[in-house]
Formats: sequence, structure tokens, C-alpha cells
Amino acid sequence: MGTAESRDGETDAISGVTAAEISESVRDLVERGTLVAGDRLPPVRTLAERLGVNRNTVLAAYRSLVTARIATTGGRTGTTVLGPAATPDEGFTPGTALRDIANGNPQAALLPDLVAALATVRPHPVLYGESVIDAELAEWATRWIAEDQPRPFRLSVTAGAVDAVERLLAQTLVHGDRVGLEDPCFLSSIQTARLAGYAPVAIPVDEEGMTVEGVREALESGVRAIVCTPRAHNPTGASITPSRAEELREVLAPHPHVLVIEDDHFSLLSPTPYATIIGPAQERWALVRSVSKFLGPDMRLALTASDPVTAERLALRLSPGTMWVSHVMQQLAATMLRDEGVHRLVAEAGARYAARNRSFAALASARGLDVAAESGLNVWVDVREDAGVVAARLAHRGWLVRPGSEFALEDESASGHHLRLTVHDLDDADLRRLADDVAAASGPAPAEGDG
Repeated sequence: MGTAESRDGETDAISGVTAAEISESVRDLVERGTLVAGDRLPPVRTLAERLGVNRNTVLAAYRSLVTARIATTGGRTGTTVLGPAATPDEGFTPGTALRDIANGNPQAALLPDLVAALATVRPHPVLYGESVIDAELAEWATRWIAEDQPRPFRLSVTAGAVDAVERLLAQTLVHGDRVGLEDPCFLSSIQTARLAGYAPVAIPVDEEGMTVEGVREALESGVRAIVCTPRAHNPTGASITPSRAEELREVLAPHPHVLVIEDDHFSLLSPTPYATIIGPAQERWALVRSVSKFLGPDMRLALTASDPVTAERLALRLSPGTMWVSHVMQQLAATMLRDEGVHRLVAEAGARYAARNRSFAALASARGLDVAAESGLNVWVDVREDAGVVAARLAHRGWLVRPGSEFALEDESASGHHLRLTVHDLDDADLRRLADDVAAASGPAPAEGDG
């Protein structure tokens, strides 16, 4: 095997004659600390000549390192080693003295009373080999999903929507496969793709959901799966309109074996009717509905309807002999989902979230800000400049916010000029103060006639 040299000698131990050997060599050097964050790998041509291999071999090795988040490619700066970066995640930030409006949580006061529901559950022992799905939950969920998705399906139960999406992708993709994700993108989907070594393909989102051109380009690039949020897209709040859904079904029709996953996480809370991009020609599909947004994040349970092949593969990962969602949890969910009082509370919660988001949007718009607040737990605010800078200014004013760059799949994404704010538990005075502070911290409004 050959070796490569660099100006400081950090990369002189890189070896290999195949793409796999070269990428493994770099990974080993990173793990041993020989290469550290910021070290520049040799140019493709230089490394290929010194190792005596084809340039495409080095390109493939570098591409594998970028996919695995071990390195990054930055145009003129070449390929450099990445350091251990903290992955943004949802939830409260512990220990902060700031008012946390970055958390993305539902409002605790609007969640059903678990104590009352627990008092009605009478669990019985469940042993290995028994059905992995509670019969009462399956009956309710089948009726619910069939109202929106009339195609024949099999039901699966997973430990939340993130678990469902991870398992669905794992039974379809292998390391390096392309997966179409929304841009901006839900944080857990970004993390799932990166940890598994999939290659994310960014599909832009506008006010009507995934763009037609974005999906078309993703399909042409060879994606084997697409993950879509039909309602209350996180972070923008956009929901797919019926006309957009029809267009997307037409684009997807010639690609029946691409797995289409709809993560309908907001479901019962959404004021917007469900519009599906899963057409009659789609042979591989799944609709995932979690209960965490309306029954509580600790209710780690999601209902997944899918085609028979996908369901069968998913069942292998949720088998009676190895792993399933606790029947106690399933019975608790079934009890709550059959309770009319719970459904009234969920409806009230959905209305509350929408009303508070609209209130903030109106206040912010009056101050010259562009705010998307269609649906969901958050609002998406265009601050007209680097959102990280605006976030720092807001921290000085007592607010902890989440910059849109955390949701971006591509470095040049417009998300970098946005903030995602969770405002539904703020009172009227705090909403006004927040609108004032965001307006004061944001970039200048465009002059009249610009854009």
C-alpha cells in the first residue's frame, strides 16, 4: 500500500488501494488522534498519485467520510476532518437562566391526566410469543387511519415516531444510500440519517410543503426513500395542500419502489385536513402517527400503517420473541384514545397552539417581520440576517431561541436567516415583549420596492 504526505505530516500515514481501505485508514487515524478537527486531507489528485490509485477511488473514499460525518468538503478549502460536534436536539435546555422558547415542547397543562387514565388500566401478563399489538389499540387505530388512508394496510406499533422512521429506513437502506429529507428538516431526521450513514438529499419546503421540483430532483438523484411531513412541518409549520399533494403523487408515480414515509406527528392536533402524497401506484409506503404531541412526550408510542412488504420487514424488528412496545403503554394509550374527554382536550390544545401562534405572528408582522405560523407548536421567523447573531442578541435580552441553521441540510439554506420559536405558553404581555425584542434584534427591513 502507498502512503500520502501533507505539509505538516499529519496525513502521511493514510494508506490503501481501494476506497474502503482509504476511508478506513483515515477513520483509524482520526480515532487514534493522529488527525484532529480542522486537519486538511490531501487534494484528490495528490493523494491518488501518491497512492497509485485512480482519482475516482479517492473521491469515493472522501465521499464515504463526508457521509459518515468524519470529514466535510468545503469547495476551495478541500476536505477537512470534522470534530465531535454536539447534535442539536429537541427539548428544554438544562441550567439556562433565559426564558426558553427554543424547546419545541407541547404545553404540559394541555396534556391529558395520566393519573386518571392509569387508574382504569388493568394490565395482564404478556409473555414471549404473544401478539405484539394490543387488540383494543389496534381496533381503534385501524378505524382512525382508514378514514384518511383507504388503501389496505398492516398496522405496527413502535416506540414513537423517531423509532418508526429509523426502523423503516433501516429495513430499506444501507450505508451510503440516498434519502430525501425536507430542508429545513426535523432535527431527529437529520440525526437518524447521519448516524446511519445515509446520504441526505435536501428537498426544499415552501408554504405548501415539499416542492415538486425538489422531489423530482431527489428522485432523479437516486433516492431510495423520502421522509415527508404532511402537516405542521417542523420547523416551518407548513402543511401540504391538496393541490401540492396531487402534484407530488404524479411525480412519485413512476417510482413505485421508492419508500415514501409520511410522519404525521401533529395528526389530532392539526386544524388542517390530511393530504397524502402516497398515490395508488406507490408500492412501498408508510404513514406514521405518534401520540406524543397530544398525549405527552413520555408516551413513547407511534402507530404505523404500511404496505404488506414494508410491514413484514418492520415486524422482523418488532417480533414477539425479541422487542415490542410495552402492552401496558399500549393499553394506556388505547384507554385515552377512546375517551371523548381526552379528544375534547386535544381539540382545545390544537386551537390554543394555533391561536397563540397567530397572535405572535400578527404582533411580529406589525413590527415588519415575516412569520410563518400556519400550524404546529412553533413559529418560523425570518430575521433577515444570520440567525445565530440574532440569537445572541436575544440572549442578552433574556430569551433562549433556536436558530434555523440547526434545521438546515445544506450550508447555503435560507434557514440560516430564520428562528424557530415556541411561543404558545407566553401570555399577551410576553408575546408583545418578544415581538419587540425580535424586531429590535433582527436585520433591517428591506426598503420599499426591494424584492
